[in-house]
Amino acid sequence: MGDLNTSNNPQGLPRCEPVELRTLFLFEKLTDEQLAVLCREGHIEVIQPGPVYAEGEPADWFYVLLDGTIITSRKVGADDVDITRTSQRGVYGGAFRAYVADRNPQVYTNSMRATEPSRFFVLSAECFAKLMHEWFPMAVHLLEGVITGGQATRDAIDRRERLLALGALSAGLTHELNNPAAAAVRATASLRERISGVRGKLAVIARGPYQRATLEALVKLQENAVEKVAKAQKLDPLTASDREDEVCDWLDANSITNGWQIAPTLVQAGLDPAWLETVRETVGEQTLEPAVRWLYYSVETELLMNEIDDATTRISTLVGAARQYSQLDRAPFQVIDVHDLLDSTLMMLNAKISQAGIKVKKHYDRTLPNIPAYAGELNQVWTNLIDNAVYAMSNGAAGGTTAQEGSVLSVRTAADGDKRVLIEFGDNGPGIPEDLQVRIFEPFFTTKPVGHGTGLGLDISWRIIVNKHHGDLRVTSSPGDTRFQVSLPITQTQEQKGTGDT
Repeated sequence: MGDLNTSNNPQGLPRCEPVELRTLFLFEKLTDEQLAVLCREGHIEVIQPGPVYAEGEPADWFYVLLDGTIITSRKVGADDVDITRTSQRGVYGGAFRAYVADRNPQVYTNSMRATEPSRFFVLSAECFAKLMHEWFPMAVHLLEGVITGGQATRDAIDRRERLLALGALSAGLTHELNNPAAAAVRATASLRERISGVRGKLAVIARGPYQRATLEALVKLQENAVEKVAKAQKLDPLTASDREDEVCDWLDANSITNGWQIAPTLVQAGLDPAWLETVRETVGEQTLEPAVRWLYYSVETELLMNEIDDATTRISTLVGAARQYSQLDRAPFQVIDVHDLLDSTLMMLNAKISQAGIKVKKHYDRTLPNIPAYAGELNQVWTNLIDNAVYAMSNGAAGGTTAQEGSVLSVRTAADGDKRVLIEFGDNGPGIPEDLQVRIFEPFFTTKPVGHGTGLGLDISWRIIVNKHHGDLRVTSSPGDTRFQVSLPITQTQEQKGTGDT
């Protein structure tokens, strides 16, 4: 062991005694020679109340508590959240993963502070790694396998989660696009027929005994009918049926053939017997039927064009939502309106939500400022949280696919103090048992049956929110009221500023 670098000991600090190290559970099985090496390479350091090391800084030292009291904490957003408080001799922290430094850049994964004057045995990360490799080669290989293998497994399942989510979203988007596309195709085919009918009836009118003033009045009636189509209100089925009967009676009374076939369209266009009476007074009895048919084709053509417009607008909206969701052609890190992301995700998941019979209620605070974020990754979080809520309300664990009547997914945004925004996803499902709430963010933990979940959705969400955005993700749950709350900072952190917009 004589080739170890002994220059790691800071000058003027007392060296430790092997007999004291042997009293610590960490070193009790070492030989006298190994303990002597530790004392030669390390040193004793007394740290006054205050920080020992800070999360995110280069992990240069391995600390073992000899006497005193320490608190370890993790950063959640701008806050340090205490994890442990202990006075137990032998607890350690700092560069305890230095033996895999060649595979993972080493930084302190938490912060440590002393609450009273505390004495530590301190060893440099370089020396700690060298001793581990020389003294415990088999253990080091096993630990390396656990760390790298576990990370590889997590990465692989993470990719699978993304692919599964993409597949489900693609299926939902295909379903959503198919409906308006099919409607547009049907309306286009009908429109061709109606335009042909308009030309035929116009020819009949042209051959009729119409005066110029009468034709001009008929054209004005056509324009008026089109205006009525634009202003027509959607009627409830009972009211629509009553008005169709009234129009049908007028058509029959005026010898219009098969009036029952055109009555529903005339009512949908907002036309009534009084308006039709104006037509009769304008054109007279002899050419009333071709005039009514021509006007019928005109309003049906307008209705079909409205249907095509609605369908193509729906398609355009869905494509826009897909682009917003996938963040195509956009910088990963950007300043965004969180409501745009929420709406695009809800639209992408609309088929799944609707098929489960779940109602969505939005409670948006539109006065919230835009925030800096990795938009695509936030969409992934929204997807995970919404999908879990839908699954819970659909009694997925019992194999069901339809939620109980009255199931509601609520999405709420609000200010969270002066420096954060809150995004909350609530559901009125069965809730999460209290003993499981502390575990749901653990990697690979899931309450879903085998094949229905990997247990990484919430872990991925937590890492995106807490690690990448320096925000907070928390849950409160009781039967009929489960809420996942995401808190995000309004301003960029120094780390995020370093990423720029690339």
